[in-house]
Amino acid sequence: MRASQPQPIYLSDYRPPAFLIDTVDLRFELFEEGARVHSRLSVRRNPKADTQERDLELDGQDLHLESLRLDGRPVESPLVSAEKLRIENVPDSFDLDVVTWIEPQNNTCLEGLYKSSGMFCTQCEAEGFRRITYFLDRPDVMARYRTRIEADRAKYPVLLANGNPVDHGELDDGRHYVIWDDPYPKPSYLFATVAGELVECTDEFVTGSGRRVELRMYVEPRNSDKCEHALVSLKKAMAWDEEVYGREYDLDIFMIVAVDDFNMGAMENKGLNIFNSSCVLASPDTATDATYETIESIVAHEYFHNWSGNRVTCRDWFQLSLKEGFTVFRDNQFSADMGSPTVQRIDHVNMLRTAQFAEDAGPMAHPVRPDSYIEIANFYTLTIYEKGAEVVRMIHTLLGPELFREGSDLYFARHDGAAVTTDDFVRAMEDASGRDLTQFRRWYEQAGTPWLHVTDSYEAEAGRYNLEIVQECPPTPGQPNKEPFHIPLRFGLLDAEGRSVPLDTEGNTEQVLELTEDRHRFSFSGLASRPTPSLLRNFSAPVRIDYPWTRDQLMFLMNHDEDGFNRWDAGQRLATDVILSMLDGADTRVDERLISAYRHLLGDTSLDRAMVARMLSLPGLAYLIEMSEGAHVQKIHQARQQVLETLASTLSDELLECYSRNQQEGPYRFTPEQAAARALCNSCLAMLTAVGDERGRSLAQVQFADATSMTDCLGALRALVDSPFEQERENSLERFYSKWRHDPQVIEQWFAVQSGSHQAGGLERVQKLLEHPAFDWKNPNKIRMVIGAFAARNLVHFHADDGSGHRFLGEQIRHLDGSNPQIAARLAQPLTRWRQYAPHLRDSMRSVLEEIIALPTLSKDVYEVVSKTLKD
Repeated sequence: MRASQPQPIYLSDYRPPAFLIDTVDLRFELFEEGARVHSRLSVRRNPKADTQERDLELDGQDLHLESLRLDGRPVESPLVSAEKLRIENVPDSFDLDVVTWIEPQNNTCLEGLYKSSGMFCTQCEAEGFRRITYFLDRPDVMARYRTRIEADRAKYPVLLANGNPVDHGELDDGRHYVIWDDPYPKPSYLFATVAGELVECTDEFVTGSGRRVELRMYVEPRNSDKCEHALVSLKKAMAWDEEVYGREYDLDIFMIVAVDDFNMGAMENKGLNIFNSSCVLASPDTATDATYETIESIVAHEYFHNWSGNRVTCRDWFQLSLKEGFTVFRDNQFSADMGSPTVQRIDHVNMLRTAQFAEDAGPMAHPVRPDSYIEIANFYTLTIYEKGAEVVRMIHTLLGPELFREGSDLYFARHDGAAVTTDDFVRAMEDASGRDLTQFRRWYEQAGTPWLHVTDSYEAEAGRYNLEIVQECPPTPGQPNKEPFHIPLRFGLLDAEGRSVPLDTEGNTEQVLELTEDRHRFSFSGLASRPTPSLLRNFSAPVRIDYPWTRDQLMFLMNHDEDGFNRWDAGQRLATDVILSMLDGADTRVDERLISAYRHLLGDTSLDRAMVARMLSLPGLAYLIEMSEGAHVQKIHQARQQVLETLASTLSDELLECYSRNQQEGPYRFTPEQAAARALCNSCLAMLTAVGDERGRSLAQVQFADATSMTDCLGALRALVDSPFEQERENSLERFYSKWRHDPQVIEQWFAVQSGSHQAGGLERVQKLLEHPAFDWKNPNKIRMVIGAFAARNLVHFHADDGSGHRFLGEQIRHLDGSNPQIAARLAQPLTRWRQYAPHLRDSMRSVLEEIIALPTLSKDVYEVVSKTLKD
């Protein structure tokens, strides 16, 4: 156990900074043995501070202080601790010159300035800048930056930083320099610099006002053919943001850099976005359709931050969802406009209900605006991002698109260049629309996923249909009692023929019911027969619905609901009911109605093929576990497998015909139509091979051998790896590695296919992957694709009855905690729901957590997750 326990930081303790920094002049001297950082800070007292502090206290971590001067004079006896620098009795305004020495080559936590594949790069969000120099490292201190970088020209010909380049030149000993100037004030977390041997791919975007913006993408030479899609995606995002939100880019240059070693997906540093290579590099040979879609979304997300995050930023880290939730909502809108809105919604909600709802029900549950944290890196969560986006979506639903746009325009105009709060965002929406959103703010303040308990009745003589809705939200840590939420419930009614029923005198067939009380009753008249309700259309709120649908009703909604999302949802509910009924012994055979529903899906060529591919996928094991009390993973898996085997064997002819009908000819193109056809083919193939179908095996072997795109190649590989065909599995894995062993991003997928497969990914195989020459403990992607994929996707082996999977994860967390605590803490997440499982699994997971918490040198990252998980 740690000698001293890390203490929480509370939102209620927020105070404006005692000092402000107006300008920052940085000079980096980069060497192989380390880096010398010169900083000149123009500091002044904050007139809006609560108190006038005599002393200046700066943040700093793992720094060697070489020099400290105030207005040109050496500072005598500064107080230096492990994480702070204090200078006593400072004047009201002054220049502070600081020189620090750091060792980026030994920086394994990948925060601040570090080296990756021979290049220098930075990651400063949330608190990485303090690892570069002493600073007021908080988001409400915004300054203008000028950065000079000096390095060996031969080794580091490309030197980048935020803003626009203003000077460059040669130095002695084969060194050179470049100076960058950023005219816009920004917090320190948005600072970035990069130095390396990189090639440049360029393009251009002309803004709506006629300005030409130079687009530059920097990659290692081996990746020069993987830039086109990211640049195309960037231009789409820039055009979309002008059209939909009226936001134009504000610098002369926009740059993207691809980095192999990166803790996150990407970072929106002003004018210099740094990306995890796996989230930005793509070519048809090396990236799947899913990767293309992800890149398009992430590039858009980081670009949209230029306004929702950079020009207007968050006052403190409790307001993180102000920028992330709003920007996720914006990138979801963008992705829906670029492809199928229904499929985009299905994919987003499927992840939300499986993972974020679990987070809301666990020991790490927190509001969208948290009340406290120990380590802010632990709060880059699905609640902040995905649920935060759902909260913004609900405002959009309540206000409508026009008033929401007026609200966003007001928000940007009112707070441009400022650091603000979620309250400021909601207030702008109120002021623009005239709506009172006081109660709605509870979505930011209360944790947990609300339940809507719905009952209905039909009065035949009066032709009246009644809905009764009761909302309640379970207790979460620190919040035993919840006040009613303001919930927009989009719904419709279907008559016996599957037609939409008018709900008002104007003939509208869909309404948004605003739920603000614990209990509501709604009545609809003029109905000739009892209707079937279509509830929570397009998932209009992040809630759970409790309604006694019959299987016949779910079949009916699958076939007739005009809302695409609810058609998919009805299929998921039907399949879940069938699987869980077999688990508890209520059924011993698969319900013919589910087989009939799947047969209809496979034969109806009028349906969106991408949506059919999603509807063919049974609810995942993780979702089924969350729907169970005292979950016995092996038994749930067996029930799900029985349903899958019955569907695939009974419908093998239909699966083969659907596969054949959707084969694509000609060269690969990333279009919604082609991607949908490939997704449907691979779904059919996966179902066939999973049950050992010989025709499926032959098709998978041919597709693997003849594939002209990574989508088809990896789809066939997954099908073979997840099949009982052991020889074909091993042969295909060997051939795949032999072909792609020199491409790190492709090999990441090779790792994940194995570690995430219940057929191939037993613990022994996963342990061997950690010893593979291509595995690298310093690379977060490799760690995620082996250890993370095993714990998050391969639930059969992770939750082995003997506890071996749990012990394995505990060993890896302890191993990583000393070098990269941020990644170690994220790997601990699968253990946080230990109370959800059967007693023998629960005891095993708790034992592993207790071993971790006993470590005397445990990082505060892992300590926060594990201590909260074990707390009663």
